[in-house]
Amino acid sequence: MWHDPIVDEIHKIREEHAQKFNFDLKSIYGDLKEREMKSGIQTVSLPIKRLQIEGTDS
Repeated sequence: MWHDPIVDEIHKIREEHAQKFNFDLKSIYGDLKEREMKSGIQTVSLPIKRLQIEGTDS
């Protein structure tokens, strides 16, 4: 099986980051959101697009 070294490196970094937080998703998410805010990069959150299904009123 062929492995992409860039993807392998990303997986390694992600694994090491998760280990720092004992694989606790809330802690990992909190750290990433904090990094995002400190970065100063403007982010955009778009509203969820709801699909209209034919034959329904909602």
